[in-house]
Amino acid sequence: MRALITLLVTLAFVAGCGSGDEATTGGDSTSTTPVTECADVEAPEARAAETLQAPTEKLDSSTTYSLVFDTTCGSFTVTLDQKLAPNTAPSLVALAKDGFFDDTIFHRVVPGFVIQGGDPTQTGGGGPGYSTVDKPPSDAKYTKGTVAMAKSQAEAPGTSGSQFFVVTDDAAATVLTPDYAIVGEVTSGIDTVERIEALGAPGSDGPPSKPVVISSVTVTES
Repeated sequence: MRALITLLVTLAFVAGCGSGDEATTGGDSTSTTPVTECADVEAPEARAAETLQAPTEKLDSSTTYSLVFDTTCGSFTVTLDQKLAPNTAPSLVALAKDGFFDDTIFHRVVPGFVIQGGDPTQTGGGGPGYSTVDKPPSDAKYTKGTVAMAKSQAEAPGTSGSQFFVVTDDAAATVLTPDYAIVGEVTSGIDTVERIEALGAPGSDGPPSKPVVISSVTVTES
């Protein structure tokens, strides 16, 4: 069972963190038509908990794998880091190819901190029924655009299921300890991430003000 990433700051601190820093990874939305706001949609039905088998095949080390998230706020691309996440990256690729993330929501938005998704049960505790471990280096920094995996406090550092978070402000680097597996970074569409973040009320930690649906996640290779 995946739990929410542990929040190590008070809401007062989170409310004081801005989200206007330049994206360290930059890039515009991958959509051919610019998106300026999030669509009004109904949340998909929550899915029952699943117990899947962890993938056994490794990724080709000479290939760069990216995940393209198509959401109701636009698209963004996450380029996976096989060196930092040799076990979790293959899992995310397999889950994406199986449609695990399709018709799921971002269930958590903390302005000035993170947006979080990857739980088909919409409870904040769902996952694929297995876990991988990629302990991050001791000097890991969670800067804006970093994509990492959520875990419960009881789980070992680097433990991952399917729930991921995208860091939305460099201030998180001064707060988060190196306990969450870093799987990659947003290399295109940081404006989409910012639109999702904007749906969280200042100082809040919970669902966005309207549903943000991940319609599909596509794997690209280069």
